[in-house]
Amino acid sequence: MVQSGEPLVSTSAERYLLIYMIGVLFIVCTLIIVFFIVFQKRKNKLLLDKIKQQRLFEEEIVKTQIEIQEQTLKNIGQDLHDNVGQLLSVANMQLSMLAKQVGTELQASFLESKDLVKESLQELRSLSKSLNSDVIAHRGFQESINTEIERFNKLNLINTELIIKGDANFFENAKDSIILFRILQEFFSNTIRYSEASSLKVYINYTHEYVSIEASDDGVGFNINEIEKGSGLINMKSRAELIHADFNLSSKPKEGVTLQIKYPYRSN
Repeated sequence: MVQSGEPLVSTSAERYLLIYMIGVLFIVCTLIIVFFIVFQKRKNKLLLDKIKQQRLFEEEIVKTQIEIQEQTLKNIGQDLHDNVGQLLSVANMQLSMLAKQVGTELQASFLESKDLVKESLQELRSLSKSLNSDVIAHRGFQESINTEIERFNKLNLINTELIIKGDANFFENAKDSIILFRILQEFFSNTIRYSEASSLKVYINYTHEYVSIEASDDGVGFNINEIEKGSGLINMKSRAELIHADFNLSSKPKEGVTLQIKYPYRSN
């Protein structure tokens, strides 16, 4: 009886040992898998945190650059208004006094010169206001665009058409309105300086959730893939990214340039 039972005991012990080893192996594998999953999650979290920190760092750099640019433009605007504006005002007064003293044959020329100086003074004041972020914030986005368009048409720089849809009061973020205005101002400047365009059209549509803008000219255009990424284009894209606006600039040779922006409203 004893001899017949020994193999059964041995087989039973081996079975228990095998089950024990499998259990230990299962636990070890489970721990390894759990450790790997935790490690990967922590690694991914650190990577996402690093990307987030890098993005925040880049945004802070862009914000700082924009603040410096705005302060520089503001200082230039104030200098133009205070210094050059003052000189033009004095010149205008002196021409008015001289016009009374010269003969009738020269009065027409003096009055014409006086009018030119007066118009230059008005243009200088308009320009200085368009450079001052405080004035833009006070006026609001819509009024600032209207003023810029009227200035172009008045000076016959380019035939400009502005079409507005919706309620401009939906757009209440003063800081973002300045940034959006600067993007358009950069586009206007490039159109006047380089495009050789005869007309510029601007469409602005205000909805409850966003404002969509399209500005286009009929100039010479360019190959968008070959254009050098200059500071103007970089500034426009960086400003759009900063306010989370969709930005698209498209062009083809001899087909003009089109700028499209979709800005979702943000709280101040």
